[in-house]
Amino acid sequence: MPKAIIVGAGLAGIASAIRLSIKGYEVAVYEANDYAGGKLSDFKQGDFRFDAGPSLFTMPQYVDELFELAGKNPKDDFEYEKLDTICKYFWDDKTTLTAFADVDKFATEVEENTKSDAKELKNFLKKSETIYDITHEVFLEKSLHLLNTYTNTNTAKSFLRFGEIDAFRTMAKANQSFFKDDKMVQYANRFATYNGSNPYKAPATLNIIPHLEQNFGAYFPKGGMYAITKSLVKLAEDLGVVFKYNIIVDDIVVEDKIVKGIKVKQQFIAADVVISNMDVYFTYKKLLKDQKQPQQILKQERSSSALIFYWGIKQEFKQLSLHNIFFSNNYKQEFEAIFKDESICNDPTVYVNISSKYHIEDAPKGCENWFTMVNVPNNTGQNWETLIAETRKNIIKKLNKNLEVDLENLIENESILDPRTIESKTSSFRGSLYGTSSNNQFAAFLRHANFSKQIKNLYFVGGSVHPGGGIPLALLSAKIVADMVKEH
Repeated sequence: MPKAIIVGAGLAGIASAIRLSIKGYEVAVYEANDYAGGKLSDFKQGDFRFDAGPSLFTMPQYVDELFELAGKNPKDDFEYEKLDTICKYFWDDKTTLTAFADVDKFATEVEENTKSDAKELKNFLKKSETIYDITHEVFLEKSLHLLNTYTNTNTAKSFLRFGEIDAFRTMAKANQSFFKDDKMVQYANRFATYNGSNPYKAPATLNIIPHLEQNFGAYFPKGGMYAITKSLVKLAEDLGVVFKYNIIVDDIVVEDKIVKGIKVKQQFIAADVVISNMDVYFTYKKLLKDQKQPQQILKQERSSSALIFYWGIKQEFKQLSLHNIFFSNNYKQEFEAIFKDESICNDPTVYVNISSKYHIEDAPKGCENWFTMVNVPNNTGQNWETLIAETRKNIIKKLNKNLEVDLENLIENESILDPRTIESKTSSFRGSLYGTSSNNQFAAFLRHANFSKQIKNLYFVGGSVHPGGGIPLALLSAKIVADMVKEH
């Protein structure tokens, strides 16, 4: 039986393991941490449980597909529910907006609470759907680095409609043309943060993202986001995949431009195929030190990072939902602080995720678990202690104003995740959450390929390579690689 080794048990690594096992490979996954999931992990803090990383679940079909490929019914091991309310939005002037899953209800909300009308929202979402229809088969589900991607009929059709994907305007410019109310422009611009980019520079093609959330829907896994990781690890193990934790891979071994396996503590372990789920930057710098480095790719601008406060809150807030956004008053200034000044503005947009709204076991009775996040620059040596202390004050000030509370007195316990700890825990270069940013119109083509052009049988998956970051795209990277690896 041919052997496959996967470096890193992030979601893309686990999905790759499942797909290769089904293809007839003996698969071992090597993980430096003592747990699987990478950014998609969880932890306990006193009587509160927190999902550590990604908090939004869209495109559940990509998880279901893994169970179906293994001949299993996904519902037996992994359940989720569709959200009626996708997100609640708050502005300092007391404007609120509920993004209902039902587009007509959401459109009515927009009309009642902003200067924009229902038609503006529906036109925006229709454009988002059009971009998805044109691009998903080519740009998301196939390698952009193989000739046969460009020689099939679907690709030809997509390229004939290239002008419709809005690649030559920024998101901000496009969104100003869709909405007359600045608040709705801000709502639309925020989707750039889903892949760590700047809406004032990123192409309007990224307006594909609202379609995934609004038209396909947002979901909550039973048991919380970590249930995705747990269920897929169990599926992989049922298929015979072996997970080896607390093991740091030293090298990917290459001979005559063919991958031969890995080295762990100077011991050689043979493999026919090696897949790296490690950030592509560290894959080259640490595991492929003696191989030719793709310098241009490794020098690309990195995506933004996150500063997260995990707060156990001694009160319930009926006006909040699972996902909540408290917008800054100057969005452009916020992104300039992140990408130009490499700092955090004093009025950041605050995201609060409260999984106990759906999974009540995550917090004691009468309490809530707040995953409180702001977008921040990746780590380039800033004084994080000062930035964290200042930002914490600014977050609390903003939430106090919007919720009319004294939040400091409600925080029972706290832990913090910043770009430095994101890098150390997940091997994400500089703590950037999505690998490279998408701040130019060719970003999709400039990401690292899912395979090595120099080294046979070496592949790459995860958020730092094509097609990008976030749960759906990480799972698609595993699908793209599995389609390239020959069946046994």
